[in-house]
Amino acid sequence: MSAHESMEHAEHAEHASGENKKIALLIAILALCLALSETFGKGAQTESISKNVESSNLWAFFQAKSIRRTVVQATSDQARLSLGLMGDDAAKVALTKQIEEWKKTADRYRSEPETGEGQDQLAARAKHAEEERDLAMARYHHFEVASAAFQIGIVLASATIITGMIVLAWVSGLLAVAGIGFTLIGLFAPHAVHLM
Repeated sequence: MSAHESMEHAEHAEHASGENKKIALLIAILALCLALSETFGKGAQTESISKNVESSNLWAFFQAKSIRRTVVQATSDQARLSLGLMGDDAAKVALTKQIEEWKKTADRYRSEPETGEGQDQLAARAKHAEEERDLAMARYHHFEVASAAFQIGIVLASATIITGMIVLAWVSGLLAVAGIGFTLIGLFAPHAVHLM
């Protein structure tokens, strides 16, 4: 091998080494972005599950209040029918007083703003938890798409080193941009793009 050929070979190796460093940097950036999108995705998934449990619990509490209210109202209605059959005035007064208490209890089961545990308040809280669950789920789906883009980008960038096909690095870079885009959509506008 002549000195000129050796110089050309060394220049080519140095150029390839420089390209490989750029590809390695691209892979490192993609891996960082992947870690962030996976972290955001896991957080969104956890929040979605938590809000789903919260809304289920609130709806169950709402149902319990509904059952209690129905029982109190039915008992009150039955007692009201019995008033006409009673002959004892003292018993009628006592029963009338009890019917009024049952009515207050039924009304309290319907709306109890002081504690937030009336049917109206429970329904509002449950609907709010469902909205938060849906928002977290929308975020999660965007982070998952971003993660997939970053993973495919890493594979393509790695294949660039092996094959020397620079077009794979460009596609990898485009996937990185798409992944960053989906991550930003997940963070700031999760309902802007409907995925699932």
